[in-house]
Amino acid sequence: MTTDETVNEAAEVLQQLGLKEYEAECFVGLSRLSTGTAKQLSEITSVPRTRVYDAIRVLEAQGLVEIQHSSPQRFRAVPLDEATDMLRDQYEARIERLATALEDAEKIDADEEEELQEVWAMSGTDAISNRSNSLITDANEEVVLVIGDESLVTEDLVESLTGLDEGVDLLIGAITEELEEQIHDTVPRATTFLSGLGWLRTAGVEDDDLAIGRLLLVDRLAVLVSTLVPDTREEQAIFGGGFRNGLIVIARRLLSQGLIPQRDPHSD
Repeated sequence: MTTDETVNEAAEVLQQLGLKEYEAECFVGLSRLSTGTAKQLSEITSVPRTRVYDAIRVLEAQGLVEIQHSSPQRFRAVPLDEATDMLRDQYEARIERLATALEDAEKIDADEEEELQEVWAMSGTDAISNRSNSLITDANEEVVLVIGDESLVTEDLVESLTGLDEGVDLLIGAITEELEEQIHDTVPRATTFLSGLGWLRTAGVEDDDLAIGRLLLVDRLAVLVSTLVPDTREEQAIFGGGFRNGLIVIARRLLSQGLIPQRDPHSD
Protein backbone atom coordinates (compact mmCIF):
# COMPACT_ATOMS: atom_id res chain seq x y z
CA MET A 1 0.00 0.00 0.00
CA THR A 2 1.06 3.56 -0.67
CA THR A 3 1.06 6.14 2.10
CA ASP A 4 -2.11 7.72 0.72
CA GLU A 5 -3.87 4.36 0.63
CA THR A 6 -2.80 3.60 4.20
CA VAL A 7 -3.97 7.00 5.43
CA ASN A 8 -7.31 6.61 3.68
CA GLU A 9 -7.81 3.13 5.10
CA ALA A 10 -7.06 4.34 8.64
CA ALA A 11 -9.57 7.18 8.26
CA GLU A 12 -12.22 4.81 6.91
CA VAL A 13 -11.78 2.42 9.84
CA LEU A 14 -12.04 5.30 12.32
CA GLN A 15 -15.32 6.33 10.69
CA GLN A 16 -16.58 2.78 11.01
CA LEU A 17 -15.72 3.00 14.71
CA GLY A 18 -17.90 6.10 15.11
CA LEU A 19 -15.81 9.16 14.21
CA LYS A 20 -17.05 11.61 11.61
CA GLU A 21 -15.02 12.23 8.45
CA TYR A 22 -13.19 15.38 9.58
CA GLU A 23 -12.53 13.95 13.04
CA ALA A 24 -11.04 10.80 11.53
CA GLU A 25 -8.86 12.74 9.10
CA CYS A 26 -7.60 15.07 11.85
CA PHE A 27 -6.70 12.18 14.13
CA VAL A 28 -4.85 10.35 11.34
CA GLY A 29 -3.07 13.60 10.48
CA LEU A 30 -2.00 14.19 14.08
CA SER A 31 -0.82 10.58 14.39
CA ARG A 32 1.72 11.43 11.67
CA LEU A 33 2.96 14.56 13.47
CA SER A 34 4.63 15.03 16.83
CA THR A 35 2.47 18.15 17.26
CA GLY A 36 0.53 20.25 14.78
CA THR A 37 -1.41 23.46 14.37
CA ALA A 38 -4.79 23.89 12.67
CA LYS A 39 -2.97 25.26 9.63
CA GLN A 40 -0.65 22.25 9.41
CA LEU A 41 -3.53 19.83 9.82
CA SER A 42 -5.51 21.56 7.11
CA GLU A 43 -2.52 21.35 4.76
CA ILE A 44 -1.96 17.60 5.17
CA THR A 45 -5.66 16.66 5.21
CA SER A 46 -8.75 17.67 3.29
CA VAL A 47 -10.23 19.34 6.39
CA PRO A 48 -10.85 23.10 6.03
CA ARG A 49 -8.93 25.08 8.62
CA THR A 50 -12.11 26.50 10.17
CA ARG A 51 -13.42 22.95 10.70
CA VAL A 52 -10.24 21.65 12.29
CA TYR A 53 -11.10 23.28 15.62
CA ASP A 54 -14.54 21.63 15.76
CA ALA A 55 -13.04 18.22 15.00
CA ILE A 56 -10.28 18.70 17.59
CA ARG A 57 -12.82 19.60 20.30
CA VAL A 58 -14.67 16.34 19.68
CA LEU A 59 -11.44 14.33 19.66
CA GLU A 60 -10.31 15.98 22.90
CA ALA A 61 -13.65 15.16 24.54
CA GLN A 62 -13.12 11.51 23.59
CA GLY A 63 -9.61 11.52 25.06
CA LEU A 64 -7.92 11.04 21.70
CA VAL A 65 -6.20 14.43 21.36
CA GLU A 66 -4.37 16.83 23.69
CA ILE A 67 -4.31 20.61 23.25
CA GLN A 68 -1.53 23.04 24.09
CA HIS A 69 -3.06 26.49 24.66
CA SER A 70 -0.28 28.47 23.02
CA SER A 71 -0.52 30.96 20.18
CA PRO A 72 -1.27 29.40 17.83
CA GLN A 73 -2.78 26.38 19.58
CA ARG A 74 -0.95 23.13 19.04
CA PHE A 75 -2.45 19.66 19.09
CA ARG A 76 -1.13 16.13 19.39
CA ALA A 77 -2.65 12.67 19.31
CA VAL A 78 -2.44 10.52 22.43
CA PRO A 79 -0.09 7.51 22.14
CA LEU A 80 -1.37 4.84 19.77
CA ASP A 81 -1.85 2.17 22.44
CA GLU A 82 -3.96 4.56 24.54
CA ALA A 83 -6.02 5.57 21.52
CA THR A 84 -6.72 1.99 20.45
CA ASP A 85 -7.68 1.02 24.01
CA MET A 86 -10.16 3.90 24.25
CA LEU A 87 -11.65 3.20 20.82
CA ARG A 88 -11.96 -0.48 21.68
CA ASP A 89 -13.72 0.32 24.96
CA GLN A 90 -16.12 2.71 23.22
CA TYR A 91 -16.87 0.17 20.50
CA GLU A 92 -17.49 -2.64 22.98
CA ALA A 93 -19.71 -0.35 25.05
CA ARG A 94 -21.80 0.39 21.95
CA ILE A 95 -22.09 -3.32 21.20
CA GLU A 96 -23.26 -4.01 24.76
CA ARG A 97 -25.83 -1.21 24.53
CA LEU A 98 -27.05 -2.59 21.21
CA ALA A 99 -27.35 -6.13 22.59
CA THR A 100 -29.24 -4.90 25.66
CA ALA A 101 -31.61 -2.77 23.59
CA LEU A 102 -32.38 -5.59 21.17
CA GLU A 103 -32.92 -8.07 23.98
CA ASP A 104 -35.24 -5.69 25.82
CA ALA A 105 -37.26 -4.78 22.72
CA GLU A 106 -40.77 -6.20 22.91
CA LYS A 107 -41.29 -9.16 20.62
CA ILE A 108 -44.12 -8.76 18.14
CA ASP A 109 -44.74 -12.45 17.39
CA ALA A 110 -44.33 -13.82 20.88
CA ASP A 111 -46.46 -16.94 20.34
CA GLU A 112 -44.52 -20.01 21.34
CA GLU A 113 -44.67 -22.50 18.53
CA GLU A 114 -42.97 -25.79 17.92
CA GLU A 115 -39.71 -25.34 16.03
CA LEU A 116 -40.31 -25.58 12.31
CA GLN A 117 -38.25 -27.51 9.83
CA GLU A 118 -36.82 -24.60 7.86
CA VAL A 119 -33.80 -23.84 5.71
CA TRP A 120 -32.15 -20.41 5.56
CA ALA A 121 -29.41 -18.93 3.37
CA MET A 122 -26.33 -17.06 4.62
CA SER A 123 -23.49 -15.22 2.87
CA GLY A 124 -20.02 -14.14 3.95
CA THR A 125 -17.29 -16.15 5.63
CA ASP A 126 -17.41 -14.13 8.86
CA ALA A 127 -21.16 -14.65 9.31
CA ILE A 128 -20.97 -18.33 8.40
CA SER A 129 -18.00 -18.88 10.72
CA ASN A 130 -19.82 -17.17 13.58
CA ARG A 131 -22.93 -19.33 13.03
CA SER A 132 -20.83 -22.49 12.80
CA ASN A 133 -18.91 -21.68 15.96
CA SER A 134 -22.14 -20.86 17.78
CA LEU A 135 -23.70 -24.17 16.76
CA ILE A 136 -20.60 -26.06 17.84
CA THR A 137 -20.40 -24.27 21.19
CA ASP A 138 -24.06 -25.10 21.95
CA ALA A 139 -23.66 -28.81 21.13
CA ASN A 140 -24.78 -31.26 23.81
CA GLU A 141 -24.25 -34.66 22.20
CA GLU A 142 -22.36 -34.72 18.92
CA VAL A 143 -20.59 -32.57 16.37
CA VAL A 144 -19.83 -33.94 12.90
CA LEU A 145 -17.80 -31.55 10.76
CA VAL A 146 -16.24 -31.97 7.33
CA ILE A 147 -13.83 -29.24 6.23
CA GLY A 148 -13.12 -28.81 2.56
CA ASP A 149 -10.64 -25.94 2.66
CA GLU A 150 -7.62 -25.29 4.89
CA SER A 151 -8.44 -21.58 5.19
CA LEU A 152 -11.52 -22.41 7.25
CA VAL A 153 -9.47 -23.90 10.08
CA THR A 154 -9.30 -20.64 12.04
CA GLU A 155 -8.31 -19.90 15.62
CA ASP A 156 -11.95 -19.26 16.53
CA LEU A 157 -13.02 -22.61 15.08
CA VAL A 158 -10.25 -24.46 16.92
CA GLU A 159 -11.22 -22.68 20.15
CA SER A 160 -14.85 -23.73 19.71
CA LEU A 161 -13.90 -27.34 19.02
CA THR A 162 -11.35 -27.71 21.81
CA GLY A 163 -13.71 -26.02 24.26
CA LEU A 164 -16.41 -28.68 23.88
CA ASP A 165 -17.37 -30.72 26.92
CA GLU A 166 -15.72 -34.14 27.02
CA GLY A 167 -19.16 -35.74 26.81
CA VAL A 168 -19.74 -34.33 23.31
CA ASP A 169 -18.61 -36.68 20.54
CA LEU A 170 -16.46 -34.82 18.03
CA LEU A 171 -15.95 -36.21 14.53
CA ILE A 172 -13.99 -34.14 12.00
CA GLY A 173 -13.39 -35.12 8.40
CA ALA A 174 -11.13 -33.57 5.79
CA ILE A 175 -11.00 -33.75 2.01
CA THR A 176 -7.24 -34.35 1.90
CA GLU A 177 -4.77 -36.31 4.00
CA GLU A 178 -2.71 -33.17 4.66
CA LEU A 179 -5.73 -31.35 6.04
CA GLU A 180 -6.74 -34.34 8.16
CA GLU A 181 -3.25 -34.45 9.68
CA GLN A 182 -3.40 -30.72 10.44
CA ILE A 183 -6.78 -31.09 12.15
CA HIS A 184 -5.59 -34.11 14.12
CA ASP A 185 -2.63 -32.11 15.45
CA THR A 186 -4.72 -29.01 16.17
CA VAL A 187 -7.73 -30.73 17.78
CA PRO A 188 -6.27 -33.91 19.32
CA ARG A 189 -9.45 -34.94 21.14
CA ALA A 190 -11.39 -35.25 17.88
CA THR A 191 -11.89 -38.44 15.91
CA THR A 192 -10.54 -37.43 12.52
CA PHE A 193 -11.06 -39.18 9.21
CA LEU A 194 -10.43 -38.75 5.51
CA SER A 195 -13.83 -37.87 4.10
CA GLY A 196 -15.20 -39.74 1.12
CA LEU A 197 -16.72 -36.51 -0.23
CA GLY A 198 -13.84 -35.52 -2.49
CA TRP A 199 -16.17 -35.82 -5.47
CA LEU A 200 -18.02 -32.76 -4.18
CA ARG A 201 -15.09 -30.47 -4.96
CA THR A 202 -15.76 -30.35 -8.70
CA ALA A 203 -18.91 -32.40 -9.25
CA GLY A 204 -17.43 -33.45 -12.61
CA VAL A 205 -18.71 -30.37 -14.43
CA GLU A 206 -16.21 -28.41 -16.53
CA ASP A 207 -17.63 -24.96 -15.77
CA ASP A 208 -18.31 -25.66 -12.11
CA ASP A 209 -16.68 -22.88 -10.10
CA LEU A 210 -17.72 -23.98 -6.60
CA ALA A 211 -16.06 -26.12 -3.95
CA ILE A 212 -17.44 -27.42 -0.68
CA GLY A 213 -16.33 -25.26 2.22
CA ARG A 214 -17.77 -26.87 5.33
CA LEU A 215 -20.45 -29.40 6.24
CA LEU A 216 -21.65 -29.35 9.82
CA LEU A 217 -24.15 -31.46 11.72
CA VAL A 218 -24.79 -30.72 15.40
CA ASP A 219 -26.74 -33.01 17.73
CA ARG A 220 -28.50 -34.46 14.66
CA LEU A 221 -30.72 -31.38 14.75
CA ALA A 222 -28.96 -28.60 12.84
CA VAL A 223 -27.24 -28.80 9.46
CA LEU A 224 -25.00 -26.19 7.80
CA VAL A 225 -23.49 -26.62 4.33
CA SER A 226 -21.32 -24.01 2.65
CA THR A 227 -19.65 -23.56 -0.72
CA LEU A 228 -16.61 -21.52 -1.73
CA VAL A 229 -15.84 -19.76 -4.99
CA PRO A 230 -12.15 -20.70 -5.49
CA ASP A 231 -11.16 -17.46 -7.23
CA THR A 232 -12.86 -14.93 -4.94
CA ARG A 233 -13.06 -17.04 -1.74
CA GLU A 234 -16.69 -15.93 -1.44
CA GLU A 235 -18.57 -18.28 0.85
CA GLN A 236 -22.30 -18.99 0.90
CA ALA A 237 -24.21 -21.43 3.05
CA ILE A 238 -27.58 -22.94 3.80
CA PHE A 239 -28.57 -23.70 7.37
CA GLY A 240 -31.49 -25.66 8.76
CA GLY A 241 -32.70 -27.00 12.07
CA GLY A 242 -35.49 -28.81 13.87
CA PHE A 243 -35.47 -31.86 11.62
CA ARG A 244 -35.02 -35.09 13.58
CA ASN A 245 -35.99 -37.04 10.49
CA GLY A 246 -34.60 -39.00 7.59
CA LEU A 247 -32.75 -35.97 6.21
CA ILE A 248 -30.53 -35.95 9.29
CA VAL A 249 -29.79 -39.67 8.92
CA ILE A 250 -28.77 -39.15 5.29
CA ALA A 251 -26.72 -36.06 6.16
CA ARG A 252 -24.80 -37.83 8.89
CA ARG A 253 -24.03 -40.83 6.72
CA LEU A 254 -22.76 -38.52 3.98
CA LEU A 255 -20.67 -36.44 6.36
CA SER A 256 -19.08 -39.47 8.02
CA GLN A 257 -18.09 -41.23 4.77
CA GLY A 258 -14.59 -42.54 5.30
CA LEU A 259 -14.97 -42.94 9.06
CA ILE A 260 -14.08 -46.40 10.29
CA PRO A 261 -17.25 -47.85 11.92
CA GLN A 262 -15.35 -48.98 15.02
CA ARG A 263 -14.22 -45.37 15.61
CA ASP A 264 -17.72 -43.96 15.20
CA PRO A 265 -19.42 -43.58 18.62
CA HIS A 266 -22.81 -43.56 16.89
CA SER A 267 -22.24 -46.02 14.06
CA ASP A 268 -25.50 -47.37 12.69
